[in-house]
Amino acid sequence: MKIKSRNTLLILISVFTLSACQTPIKNSALMNKKDQIVDVSVAAINADSDGDGVLDNLDQCPATPLNVVVDQRGCPFTLIGVGLKMEYRAFFAKGSSELSKEYQLELDKVAKKLQEYDTATMRIEGHASADEVDKKLRSNSLARNRAIIVKNYLIIQHQIDPNRLSTASYGAQRPVASSDTEEGRSMNRRVYGLAQD
Repeated sequence: MKIKSRNTLLILISVFTLSACQTPIKNSALMNKKDQIVDVSVAAINADSDGDGVLDNLDQCPATPLNVVVDQRGCPFTLIGVGLKMEYRAFFAKGSSELSKEYQLELDKVAKKLQEYDTATMRIEGHASADEVDKKLRSNSLARNRAIIVKNYLIIQHQIDPNRLSTASYGAQRPVASSDTEEGRSMNRRVYGLAQD
């Protein structure tokens, strides 16, 4: 109880002491200057009224809808001309590097994009299945032939610059499926290509 009374007394003394510190202005020279105009600089507040992260004074596209990605000007970001990333897969019969018609049609679509993005490059990887590895040399040459057939198709059929196309052969070193089944082995007889700008 004594502690509570002491705390209450300290608070009251503090309030009275602080209120006594607030004294009115008694200087008559300052009291007579009520109507004086004072030139004060005002800081302008730059708002972002559409909430796109670009201040209104810099925003060239006001009223951008919410959750739209914008560029540094505050305008919606478009993917035109930004780049290309496209994957290509083709599968082959056992022991063959012949590109079937269905995979040629898919490759035609890739070629069209490569022509559209004329600085894009493509890496073409050739692979073989474990049952094609009777001889290491044959396995690697088969994987290499598969990659080269895709590269040559792009060069001959679509006039893609050879310098934009690179090949690699991995033989049976990088399987994507188990070699225990025929289905798995057929998935490993493939070409994988990645085109990007």
